[in-house]
Amino acid sequence: MKHIKVGDLMTDEVVAVVSATSFKDVAKLLAQHDISGLPVVDDEDRVVGVVSETDLLIRQGAPVAPRSEVSPLAEVTAGEVMSTPAVTVHAEETAADAARLMTRRSVERLPVVDEEERLVGIVTRRDLLRLFLRPDAEIRRRVIDDVLGDVLDVRADVVEVHVVDGVVALSGVVDRQSQVPVLVRLVEQLEGVVAVVSSVTGRIDDSLLAPPTRASQSMPW
Repeated sequence: MKHIKVGDLMTDEVVAVVSATSFKDVAKLLAQHDISGLPVVDDEDRVVGVVSETDLLIRQGAPVAPRSEVSPLAEVTAGEVMSTPAVTVHAEETAADAARLMTRRSVERLPVVDEEERLVGIVTRRDLLRLFLRPDAEIRRRVIDDVLGDVLDVRADVVEVHVVDGVVALSGVVDRQSQVPVLVRLVEQLEGVVAVVSSVTGRIDDSLLAPPTRASQSMPW
């Protein structure tokens, strides 16, 4: 099965700041590049946090001690307002895994890092949403070619595949009942699939077949 990787979707030209970057400069960068957040890196480009519009607004609304002739935010830095530790993802991870991580951690963007945790790109919810804009015809082709053909070695005329608005409907009869849950799970993992409705059955219910017995052997732990 071929899955789209984070590295295929990420933007590799990343706007980043260091901990010492001022509140004002962070706000300027967000406005200038029309983005809602950016990563904070150390001297070796390792991600130490993420600063977002929300972080800035929270700090801007926080009570501060009055200072004469000095803006309350004049000396505030990115390191003081950033969210840490940063939620990151590696380029070789799948886009589906990145989407689940974003949802679980309630973040809008993920800095992409290499094996040494250095910043190499960034992926956003908008990038991942492109996966769900796949044409139904392309999804159907991937079900037939990749799942049925390459993985399960099932002929295309055995299982009927219909796709409407990302919902995949499967019907037909395969050789073994144990193939059915595998088929559904693999189709669900395809990028762009919203849901799977299956009425596929198996000619042989091999789920009730007992595995061959083996003589008990001691393991050399």
